[in-house]
Amino acid sequence: MLIDELQEKLKNLQPDIDTIKAYWHNAGLEETFQKLSAQSSQEEFWKDPNQTEILKQLQRVRTQRDHYQLIITNQAELPELLELFADDEQELKKIEKEVYSLHKMVTEFKVSLLMNETQDASNCFFSINSGAGGTESQDWASMLLRMYLRFCEREKLPVEIIDFQPGEEAGIKSATLFIRGKNPYGLLKGEQGIHRLVRISPYDSNKRRHTSFAAATAVPEIPDIEVVIDPKDLRIDTYRSGGAGGQHVNKTDSAIRITHLPTNTVTQCQSERSQTQNKETAMKMLKAKLAQKMKDEQDAKNAAIEKKKIEWGSQIRSYVLHPYKMVKDHRTEQESPQPDLVLDGDIMEFIESYLVWKSKAT
Repeated sequence: MLIDELQEKLKNLQPDIDTIKAYWHNAGLEETFQKLSAQSSQEEFWKDPNQTEILKQLQRVRTQRDHYQLIITNQAELPELLELFADDEQELKKIEKEVYSLHKMVTEFKVSLLMNETQDASNCFFSINSGAGGTESQDWASMLLRMYLRFCEREKLPVEIIDFQPGEEAGIKSATLFIRGKNPYGLLKGEQGIHRLVRISPYDSNKRRHTSFAAATAVPEIPDIEVVIDPKDLRIDTYRSGGAGGQHVNKTDSAIRITHLPTNTVTQCQSERSQTQNKETAMKMLKAKLAQKMKDEQDAKNAAIEKKKIEWGSQIRSYVLHPYKMVKDHRTEQESPQPDLVLDGDIMEFIESYLVWKSKAT
């Protein structure tokens, strides 16, 4: 019966709502809202040079608070409405829409609560690089590229391939995406690391099992004013682009590669027809990478630890297609027995579990 299904859906939402309640109270968000509200009500507030930033923070917390209260109210009222209209099929259909709306609201709110770092809302440069192993790893890198393109499509995140280096026989050596929309860096920062694939190789005539690796890197876009680069520190090369074609890559003769000599940081772009536009995009990506490098160094200094680097040994997730089927995140222990769905971009459960895991770790 419909009423039984709806009651079950509400029951299944309870753990997520409990997580939201715990995070709301543990993070002191209600206290933050009250403090900012009181601060903005003072007569001297408009003389405060930080008033714009405070108002932005207040608006963000107020929006979160409104959503939080709406979730708590619906959670309390919907079970009562189900009992009240248990025999009214027409009313139950209306309540069904509200239950689905609550489910969507809870999922989105849980993720938004965990997006609490300054750069989470930033656009994102997301790169994929194949590991050692030639065709095997290059094919795996292309599978990851498709997975993230599909994820962006599912989440309605505008995405552009700004660099694409095809493999020698199949797959890709590397690719860089520029992703916009709602919280792209916050969503994808946890995907940074080494991804491992275990499967029967389609390139092995003996049908042996192979293990392949590819690395993903996420870098937030930053405002131009934050990084100043001496032109003398740059080497700029042009080359003829080669891409996947189709809707994502324009084949042009104006690709740009920029190397920051002091740090040996390299960026490249080939997505635009104009060499000038490619140079602007590559420079924007370079500034983002250098800013991230400085942030990593500062974080390492503050924590008195070595600078954090991605190494081929730091596997974050395994995708096993043979002898059994399983995707497992080695940090959060999140698993899925459906790698085909995951590789088709259905990775939000892994992203959510990472954000929860990270919030507990900090």
